[in-house]
Amino acid sequence: MSADFSSIKVALVGPKAPPAGGMANQTAQLKQLLESSGAYVYFIEVNPDYKPAFIGKLPGIRALFRLPQYCLSLFRGYSKVDVVHLMANSGWSWHLFAAPAIWIAKLRSKPILVNYRGGHAFDFFSRSWPLVSASLKQSAGVIVPSVYLQQVFSQFKQASTIVANTLDTELFKPTKKQVNSTQLHIIVTRNLEAIYDVATAIRAFALILQSHSDAKLTIAGEGPELAQLQQLVTELQLDTAVNFVGRLNRNDMAALYQSADIMLNTSLVDNSPNSLIEAMASGVAIISSNVGGIPLLVKHEYDALLTAPKQPELIFQQLKRLLNNPELKQQLITNGLASSSRFHWSNVSKVLLEQYQRAITGKGIN
Repeated sequence: MSADFSSIKVALVGPKAPPAGGMANQTAQLKQLLESSGAYVYFIEVNPDYKPAFIGKLPGIRALFRLPQYCLSLFRGYSKVDVVHLMANSGWSWHLFAAPAIWIAKLRSKPILVNYRGGHAFDFFSRSWPLVSASLKQSAGVIVPSVYLQQVFSQFKQASTIVANTLDTELFKPTKKQVNSTQLHIIVTRNLEAIYDVATAIRAFALILQSHSDAKLTIAGEGPELAQLQQLVTELQLDTAVNFVGRLNRNDMAALYQSADIMLNTSLVDNSPNSLIEAMASGVAIISSNVGGIPLLVKHEYDALLTAPKQPELIFQQLKRLLNNPELKQQLITNGLASSSRFHWSNVSKVLLEQYQRAITGKGIN
């Protein structure tokens, strides 16, 4: 049973989809879960539609054009709530959206919790900590989704509290694979960006295809690397075995997990990726790079197999292990299902409600 938020009025400040992505999806899911648990949620978009629409085609100018409208929405919206929940990221996103949200909360005398989720946190803080710290001092505290980010903040002498990402257990759940289905189905569910190094997953798949000629690879995501990755598939003569399905809605993504045998995650930079959590909850075996916060999210040979990044041969070796050792694969799946329970709303909600209550009463959370 989830915590009761019926006495809480919260302004949720974060991105809306499109574009879809981890933070936008988590924001939408958090809004739905809070409301289902009785909270009043006033959603303030950091990326409202441009008015007039043509401004959206002018890089640089468009962000500054959006800022006055955004700040006005913050100023007005804060009057309706008891506490502010800010979804924050690194880089220019921090300076343009997070910092104004914090300072306007200070102006309106509203407690604000900074839910920091940037995978590039250490590099960003190393460059910009004096500015970031000045804003954080105006907040009621920092909450983070992972041990990894908590450790990053601790390196800069900033306390934080872990409130895990939430998992939609109605969507992401295991299902029995078709008994008569013997085709190996491997999936990748990351955006097609350089930091996710999908090329390594494709190269590893090419190696396993030599011994499993009917295997298929489904790549769900969009991004600037699409044309380059499609060219790689053609060069490796994998066109009939690799399918780029683009960005999927949540229902279709859940169905993709349920149809899969193994998920590959080959990212070069990462924090606590929702895709791994969703795969575990769906009963999919995981092979992943061991970068960033991933080794703190999953444990090698317990609920995932981890390898060094940019090493398709190592991914291939781990694929062979799973295919030759069904007991190991089932062990990963069973343990992954158990691990995913940390992200159930029934558990996360109790921690989050406590943080809201402490912020509202002025006790702070850290």
